[in-house]
Amino acid sequence: MTDLPLALITGASRGIGAAIAHQLSPTHRLLLGGRDTDALAKVAEELPGAQPWPVDLTDAASLEAAAGKIDRLDVLVHSAGIGKIGTVADSPSSVWRTNLEVNVIAVAELTRLLLPALRAANGHVVVINSGAGYTARPGWGPYAASKFAVRAFTDSLRAEEPDLRVTSVFPGRTDTDMQREARAQEGGEYEAEKYLRPDSVATAVLTAVTATPEAHFTEIQVRPR
Repeated sequence: MTDLPLALITGASRGIGAAIAHQLSPTHRLLLGGRDTDALAKVAEELPGAQPWPVDLTDAASLEAAAGKIDRLDVLVHSAGIGKIGTVADSPSSVWRTNLEVNVIAVAELTRLLLPALRAANGHVVVINSGAGYTARPGWGPYAASKFAVRAFTDSLRAEEPDLRVTSVFPGRTDTDMQREARAQEGGEYEAEKYLRPDSVATAVLTAVTATPEAHFTEIQVRPR
């Protein structure tokens, strides 16, 4: 087990992050990132070679301390995110800041802190983006702005770090707690049967991470049928 490559997955306590952890578990040692220590412990119990990595991604000092303990990292998956939506007219600056802080700044800072470890392994960075990273629909401006921004971040990182693989995954609506919250904010019906399963998104991540060395999946779009 100690010879397996190491993967850190943020947002691993539930939803897409937990699904990614389950799919990477047979081939990787895992650090499970998140704030809910009990939920992380439960996921870790299900996966041999997994251990919780409880860190608040918006706490700069805690993040730097935790990242400083990692000297070699094969895979970094940014799955943690937040989805605060609303119209431009109804969204105060706090809504924009919250989306940008979690969905962009935390991603950029954690990646920056872990770049030496990623470079040591010629590693792979995966960012779970969103369909909103390509299309900003009415009522979704604050969230979409953060996803457009993190797409720009991954494009820049890919160009600046040619020895790393950098993959953006753009899922459509996915059956997760975040989607439930978004539909509640929209005032719409929650139709899980019309959405992607988290496992389907995790399969896209697994495909990118386990690709043969000459292959680089730069962007993957996954949509419900």
